[in-house]
Amino acid sequence: MTETTEKDQHRTGYDFVVVANRLAVNRVTASDGSIGWQRSPGGLVTALAPIMSSSGGAWVGWHGAPDETLEPFDHDSMHLHPVPLSEQEVEDFYEGFSNGTLWPLYHDVIARPLFHRHWWDAYKRVNQRFAEATALVAAENATVWVQDYQLQLVPQMLRDIRPDVKIGFFNHIPFPPPGLFAQLPWRHSVMKGLLGADLIGFQRESDAKNFQRAVRARLGFYIKSDRVYVPLEADAAAPLEGFTADPARGTAPRQLSAPAEGTYRGSEATAFPISIDTDRIVELSNDPKIIARAAQIRAELGNPEIIFLGVDRLDYTKGIRHRMKAYEELLQQGKLQVGTHTMVQIASPSREGVESYQRLRDEIELAVGRINGEFDTMGHTAIRYLHHSYPIEEMVALYLAADVMLVTALRDGMNLVAKEYVAARKDGSGVLVLSEFTGAADQLRQALLINPHDIDELKAAIVQAAVLDQEDVRKRMRSLRRQVVSHNVQRWAEEFMHRLHQL
Repeated sequence: MTETTEKDQHRTGYDFVVVANRLAVNRVTASDGSIGWQRSPGGLVTALAPIMSSSGGAWVGWHGAPDETLEPFDHDSMHLHPVPLSEQEVEDFYEGFSNGTLWPLYHDVIARPLFHRHWWDAYKRVNQRFAEATALVAAENATVWVQDYQLQLVPQMLRDIRPDVKIGFFNHIPFPPPGLFAQLPWRHSVMKGLLGADLIGFQRESDAKNFQRAVRARLGFYIKSDRVYVPLEADAAAPLEGFTADPARGTAPRQLSAPAEGTYRGSEATAFPISIDTDRIVELSNDPKIIARAAQIRAELGNPEIIFLGVDRLDYTKGIRHRMKAYEELLQQGKLQVGTHTMVQIASPSREGVESYQRLRDEIELAVGRINGEFDTMGHTAIRYLHHSYPIEEMVALYLAADVMLVTALRDGMNLVAKEYVAARKDGSGVLVLSEFTGAADQLRQALLINPHDIDELKAAIVQAAVLDQEDVRKRMRSLRRQVVSHNVQRWAEEFMHRLHQL
């Protein structure tokens, strides 16, 4: 953006706009009781903050409190435009359609998705509100980057209002195979919503291909080299001109040749695997206070030979129950010994108002109690279970303290914990046991890759990690660190933005 006064910026709009479910700040209460805002610590905010600062960017999102309307405000070189949500909309749009319908459907139906029409109505209404807010904030010919599955309708809604802007979309979670996606009653609307973007980014190449196959099978659009040819006259409410739909299946046959020039616009769907703020993790891992804290953690656990670590949101996609079952059987078989081995499981609270998450917490806490009741000694604990969220400093200390990182997700778009652990292991020690169903498995090939559904395979990998030759450990970790250090979150953002501006 050209240099202008703050007043001019608000009048003319912003050249770079990020649209996400949440704003880039959290509300905090100071020691004196005053209320203020603090930048969110997440990797997305870290990656986009430099672009925001250099371009005079704006961030559109919900501020986290229902039934409250806030005026736009500025914070740390960012203009923040809050989008209000009612308590009912939080229940229907966020907890309902986003996390009761889309989340389980996009994660291989590990839990049963629910298809409620009033949830869908709320999803459409909130997406329209986000699109309208973005249209007000964006300057002429601005670049807009929409984030994640809560806002899949925003690209096309925004294009309808502001055809001058360039639109990117990034899907942070997996995109399901066409057969699963077909279960969604509103699948055509979601695909057309996403195709409003000039560039649609996915975590894995397989996710991008799943989306392309769904578009080809359901909409019949021509696709070549990741480019979807979207007819300009496509009508969201009727069969597309030039295609004969099958009413029995609601599908359109694939178009075998490219449409005529001037009758379509392009929408590219491809993979841009996200990463972490590697420099920050490395900096913390060199901090003497954090190194000392790591030693203290080992001492508090009784200085076992091997510490296994799991760090997850408390979510049914993370495979925490599978991990504990494998660990319990290894203790029962005498292949692991309490005192020599211990597990630390961090399970940060997640969606505690959703019934399936409440059941999951009960199941995991029951399993922890059973395992500790059977195997604990007076001096040592089999599993140290912590249902808390921790600051990044404490997490890095845990990464340094742990000999083996267990990432056993049943389905995960990426899993940044795996990359954070690797970044923290600057001395080349440490073993990563990694589910092949995470996006991270595509890049971290020197981890011990496992199928978490196969408990015997998971058990074998845990034992292997505990006894792996140290030269092999260092060789694997050197390779993993090269990948993570050279592909950080800033590079991810730059590559996405570069490609978006090329299109």
